[in-house]
This record gives sequence, C-alpha cells and structure tokens, in this order.
Amino acid sequence: MTRELGSVLFDLDGTLLDTAPDMHAALVTLMAEHDRAPLAFEVVRNFVSHGSRALVDLAFPDADPAFAEHLKKRYLEIYARDLCRTTALFPGLAELLDACEARGWSVGVVTNKPGWLTDPLLEALGLHARMAAVVSGDTLPQRKPAPEPMWLAARQTGLPPERHCYWGDAERDIAAGRAAGMPTLIANWGYIDANQRPDQWGADAALEQPNDFWAWYADGAATEPGLAR
Repeated sequence: MTRELGSVLFDLDGTLLDTAPDMHAALVTLMAEHDRAPLAFEVVRNFVSHGSRALVDLAFPDADPAFAEHLKKRYLEIYARDLCRTTALFPGLAELLDACEARGWSVGVVTNKPGWLTDPLLEALGLHARMAAVVSGDTLPQRKPAPEPMWLAARQTGLPPERHCYWGDAERDIAAGRAAGMPTLIANWGYIDANQRPDQWGADAALEQPNDFWAWYADGAATEPGLAR
C-alpha cells in the first residue's frame, strides 16, 4: 500500500539546508568582539536547530537575560551579512526535490527562522521560487511545536494536511507535524546531539539519507501514526 501524498514540507536548518557552518562563523565573530575564545564547530553544530538564542547562551553562559538579548540581536546582524557563504542543501536533497517535482508534488518549508532571514537565504540558493509554501517563525503568532504554521503551509499548497509529509531534525518539528495531522520523518543527518532521544519523538520513521524516503513511501510506512519503523 502506498501513501497518498502530494507534498513534502521541510524544516530549514538541519533538515533542508546545512546552515551550521555559516551560523558557527557568525558566533565566532561575536565571541571575538567580546574577547572570547571561539567554540569549536563540533560543539556548536547541534545547537543550530534550537535558534540564535540557544547559540548565544552556549557561547555566553554567564550573560544576564538583558545582555543575552543584546548579544542575540548583534549575532543576527553578523549572521545576516554573510547569510549564505557556505550554506547548501544537504547531500541528496537536490535530487529529492527534483523527484518530487517530477511527480507533480509540491515542496515547501516550515521553519522557526524569521522571514527576514528565511526568504533571502532561499532566494540566494535559487530555491524560493520552487517552494509552494514558505512559513517562517514570524509569519504567524504561533511557532512550532504549535500546528498552526503547518496548517498555513497546507493552505498555501492547496492540499489537506494529511497529504503532506513533514521532515525535521528536532522534537518540536515532529510534535508540530503530528499535531497538524501530517506524517512526520526525522532527518538523522541533522543537528541532533547525543542527549536527545529521537526514538521517543513519535515520528513515523527516521531517514538516514534523503533517498530513504522513497522506500518508506512505497512501503506505506507505519500502520498507525507515530509508530517509528
């Protein structure tokens, strides 16, 4: 039995795009401005999906809330000016996007990244025009793990939620997709550290590489939503 899908939606950082190198570079610059030694890329990578405030808290654990907010604003200024120096699609996703479009499926993005960063990043990579749905962290009052951004993306594609499959690399991604009534898949190539338990997130499956999606799709996947395979 094959699922009746018509759209694949992606989280952005750590799922569709490998943004960690550019986000790490911005953090190193911010730390240098405050005479702090840089954190290694390996330390920073798995914090990227948690957003700019998590990165600031990692680099400046002693900052009080007001100063941390100031640092976050400065970090985003630095990041925005070199938004797409090395950022690229993860391996295998260019082919996956092509294959989806060849089937007549739509593709889209639902991210907590603000739109003033999401839109120019997708434009720089030539992806924005290919997206039937783009919902950023400031598009609505609600953000993931709330389901409202997912429902908005479904309205943008013109398909009911259950005909979308949502890919993510964070627990809130899976929670949002499930709450919206969408099959959910974990991108194991993403920014998932050893302290997280993706096997407990309730996703329909976990993918080791993007092309694994087709076997899951053809198999009909789990007999019940939330049953990992």
